[in-house]
Amino acid sequence: MTYDYASGAIPLESGVTRFRLWAPTAPAGFALEVEGHPAIALRPGPDGYVQADVDCPVGARYRYRLDADTVAPDPASRLQYGDVHGDSIVVAPDAYPWRYGSWRGRPWEDAVLYETHAGLEGGYAGLLARLPELAALGVTLLELMPIADFPGPRNWGYDGVLPYAPDATYGTPDELKRLIDEAHGLEMGVMLDVVYNHFGPDGNYLPRYAAPFFRQDVATPWGDAIDFRQPAVSQFFKDNALYWLTEYRFDGLRLDAVHAIAGHEWLHELAQHLRQHIPPDRYVHLVLENDDNRASLLQGDFDAQWNDDAHHALHCLLTGESHGYYADYSARPAQALARCLAEGWLYQGQRSPYRGGQPRGQPSAELPPTAFVLFLQNHDQTGNRAGGERLASLVDSPARLRAAVALQLLSPQIPLIFMGEERGARTPFHYFTSHADPALAQAVRDGRRREFSRFPEFQGAGALSDPNDPATYLASKPRASAADAHAWMRDYAVLLHLRARLIAPRLAGAVSLGAAAIGERGVYARWELAGGARLTVYANFGPDRLALPEALQAGVEAYATLLFESVAGARDALVQGEVCGDSTVWLLEEPA
Repeated sequence: MTYDYASGAIPLESGVTRFRLWAPTAPAGFALEVEGHPAIALRPGPDGYVQADVDCPVGARYRYRLDADTVAPDPASRLQYGDVHGDSIVVAPDAYPWRYGSWRGRPWEDAVLYETHAGLEGGYAGLLARLPELAALGVTLLELMPIADFPGPRNWGYDGVLPYAPDATYGTPDELKRLIDEAHGLEMGVMLDVVYNHFGPDGNYLPRYAAPFFRQDVATPWGDAIDFRQPAVSQFFKDNALYWLTEYRFDGLRLDAVHAIAGHEWLHELAQHLRQHIPPDRYVHLVLENDDNRASLLQGDFDAQWNDDAHHALHCLLTGESHGYYADYSARPAQALARCLAEGWLYQGQRSPYRGGQPRGQPSAELPPTAFVLFLQNHDQTGNRAGGERLASLVDSPARLRAAVALQLLSPQIPLIFMGEERGARTPFHYFTSHADPALAQAVRDGRRREFSRFPEFQGAGALSDPNDPATYLASKPRASAADAHAWMRDYAVLLHLRARLIAPRLAGAVSLGAAAIGERGVYARWELAGGARLTVYANFGPDRLALPEALQAGVEAYATLLFESVAGARDALVQGEVCGDSTVWLLEEPA
C-alpha cells in the first residue's frame, strides 16, 4: 500500500489487518468482532480514532459491537456480507490482475458521457457486454450512477450509507474492476457518481459513535448536514474519492448536489488533494452537480459542471412546460438557451423567481465551453417527473427532438447521453427503492405525493408509481421502440463520429463568439475553435420555418459540406435532413 487510509480494514504487509475508525463518542464497551476471534478491545488513538491489529485473512467478516443488542458495519467497509446492516468483509486492495494497467485516460475534450444505472443494465456483467456497442457508438466515458452500498436490492444509489463498499447486488469487486479494465481496453474511460452531501435513511450508524460527523446547525433535505469542518470527516471523504480513483481506477468522479455541502471550501481542498495524489500523466476528471452555479469551482479545481440551465431552456423549447423550476426559463426560452450556449449558464447572479427571488450563480462567460456538461435528459430530469416520461414521449415532433440532439452532440459543450436515449427509448424512468421497513417505504411514497401534488400532470395517487414496488424498477429498464431504434442509433453514431473527427480535436482553447435568439424558438451561436476554425449553428425548435440570413441562403449546402463531407456518407444523410432535418444548419469554416 502506498497510501495510508485513515479508516477501514487495511491488510498490512506483515500479514495482519489493521482496523481503524473514527469513534469520538463511542459508548462504553465499544468493541471489534472478527470471525474466529473473541471480542477485541480497540486502542484509542489521537483525535478520536480507535484501532486494532488482528491476525485475520482477507475475506474475514467483522463488525463493531455498540451494545448487547446492536452491531454495526464498518463505515469504511470495502464490501458487505448481508447488505447495509450485515458484516463487513476484509478485502485485498491489489489482488485484481489488471490487463490494461498502462491506461492513462483521455483528455476531457474527448469526453462523450453515457450515464447509466448498473442494475438496470444487468449488473457489471450486463454493462460489460454492452461496452463494444457503446464504444462503436462513440461513447468515450461511461458514467455509473452511485454504487455505494444501499439498503435492499433496488435503489437509484443516492440512499447509500457505506461509501466505500460497491453494492453486491451488481456483482463482485473484481467484476467491477473487470468492467473498468475492459472499458480501458476499448479506449473508453469510466466515471463514478459519488454522494458526499448526505447518507441514506437506513443503515447509517455513525451518530451512535461519531456524533460530530454531523452538524446540528445546518439542515439539508435529507437531515443534518455532514460536518466537513471536522478533520476526520474531511479525510474520510478525501480518502473515499482517492480510493475509487486508484484501487478501482475510475477515470473521474461526478459529485452529486454539492450545493448541499455546507461551505464550498472543502470542495477546493478535495480537488487539490486528489490532484496531489494522482500521477500527473493520468487524465482524471472531476465534475460537479451544483445548483449554486459557482464558477469559482471551475477555475482549475474541477473540469465541468452539469448544465441544468441549458437543459431547462431546451426542455421548455421542446415541450412548452412552464411549471416548477421551468418557470424561470419559460418566458423567453430561446434567449435563455442562447445565453447558455454563449456563456454557460443563464443564472449568473441575477434573482431566481422560482427560488423566492434569491440571487443565484456567478459570472461564467470567461469559462471555456468544455466547463459545461450538456444533456437533454438524465436520471434527475427524467426520474423526478411524476410519470418518469422521456423526451421521446413528450416532444410532439421527432424532427425537433433530432434538432436538439444535433445541437447537443455537435456543440463545444461536453455531451451526456442518458441510458436508452440513443435508442429512442420511450419507456419511463422512475424513482425506485427497496426499503424493508414498511414505515420508511410509506414515508417515501407520501413524500413523493406531496412533492408532485402541485404539478399539473399529477392526477392523484394513481398517476405516481410506488417507488418500493418491484414493478416500478422493472418498468424503468430502457426498451427501444422496434420501429425506430436503429434509426436513432444511426443518427447518434453519425453525429458522434463527426464530433470525434472535426470538433473534439479543436476544443482545447475554444471560445464563444456570441449567440442570439432567432424569433421565439430559434437560436444562433458561434465559437472559435483551436487553429482559428469557426463553428456556427442555426437551430430551430419551433413548428414554423425560420429564414436563414440572406448571406447563407444561397450557399447553405456548400457551407454545410465543410463540416459534413469529412465523414464518409455523412454529408448526404445530414444535409438532406435524415438526422438534423430542416431544423439545424452547421458551418465549420477552416482558417484561411
